[in-house]
Amino acid sequence: MTVPRYIALIPAAGVGERMGTSMPKQYALLAGKPMLQHVMETFAHSTLLSHTYVVVSPNDAYISDLPVLAGTTILKCGGATRQASVTNGLLAISQDTEEDDWILVHDAARPGLTHDLLEKLIAFVKDDAVGGLLALPVVDTIKRSDGHGRAEMTVERSALWSAQTPQMFRHAQLLQALQQVQQATDEASAIEAMGHRPKLVEGSARNFKVTLPQDLLLAELYLKDFQGMS
Repeated sequence: MTVPRYIALIPAAGVGERMGTSMPKQYALLAGKPMLQHVMETFAHSTLLSHTYVVVSPNDAYISDLPVLAGTTILKCGGATRQASVTNGLLAISQDTEEDDWILVHDAARPGLTHDLLEKLIAFVKDDAVGGLLALPVVDTIKRSDGHGRAEMTVERSALWSAQTPQMFRHAQLLQALQQVQQATDEASAIEAMGHRPKLVEGSARNFKVTLPQDLLLAELYLKDFQGMS
């Protein structure tokens, strides 16, 4: 039997409509570099990963401006949704990937991922039968709305976690789940819909997803703080 490899897949075909910018948010500048470049470098500099694939839109006009990193391949097969982009990426690399290879899917808009978090996820999940993901226990009091701007009830939070990425699953199992499950919000939800229970590995607040314009400043502060410590 071959030893499973660790392969990163970064879906980066989104347009980032909520950012209100003229370009996709993954190309917004953070600490002097496009956000996507920070993400790509984190994976490219990891000795645990065999390869990194970045899935962009066929019409992406910005990816060619980023430096070519060793061990990284750009796939211009992105779809209209995250699920479509990941599925297309998995199909594109099928000939070069074994069924049991671990695929680490990571958001292009999470530039705060560190090598320590990446190594922690792999260490906790590599021997798991299902796979897993970085996530954070919910600490805020959670309210459920009545749909009219009023709190209907307080939701019990003790078992609630906020999902992050990377989300790490076997190639064949993940592809099957994404092809069979309709409208999966992330890879873990597709695996869950197949009857499996992914492992939750505690992540970090710095690994948040940049969604709104004000998130850029916080992401940049995290990146500059991390660079100052390295």
